[in-house]
Amino acid sequence: MTVRAVLGIRRWRHNPVCRATDRHEAWMALVALLLMLLAAPVIGWRTGSLTDDTLLRTVRAQHEQRRPTTAVVIRPAPGGPRFAQDPEAAVAEGPTRTSVVADWRAPDGTARTGTVTTTSRKTDPGSRVRIWTDDRGDPAVRPMDTATAHTHAVLAGIGATLLAGGLTEIARRLAVWRMMQRRYARLDRAWAEVGPDWGRTGTGS
Repeated sequence: MTVRAVLGIRRWRHNPVCRATDRHEAWMALVALLLMLLAAPVIGWRTGSLTDDTLLRTVRAQHEQRRPTTAVVIRPAPGGPRFAQDPEAAVAEGPTRTSVVADWRAPDGTARTGTVTTTSRKTDPGSRVRIWTDDRGDPAVRPMDTATAHTHAVLAGIGATLLAGGLTEIARRLAVWRMMQRRYARLDRAWAEVGPDWGRTGTGS
């Protein structure tokens, strides 16, 4: 419908029966089409770029503040396996995480004991599991990697592009609907003026 209205601009310009609202509708369709083809991709690219920069800063900060270490399992923790809260770990290592009580060393060498979660299938007492800790030695979520950050940025850019295009089309349709309402209102007023005399021979002569 939008493309048809755009192609009709040239034809309607010299058409004596073309109404002003028809031309306005066609020009709005052209503007909306240009916005969807040009502005929406720019908005998407900018959104993706900003998101990527922000996520990469987050990745660097997380890798600076967290470090992997090895913990030794003492015993299973109360409660069974649960779904992983870390999507990356769930994809890379398995769909569930198991809670265990384990010993590990903080960055300053202090011995620590506590409940940690792991995706390792070997959780018998004495088994070694890989965990992530923060600067204080407390258990932490695995940091995001660069590939995941780029993927999220691309999805954000695509989403912004689609949203901008959709909002543009919605705005165009609302504007056209408003023009149609005004057109019908003018027709109603015109009909109200001539309606009572419709069909009377010699009326107005």
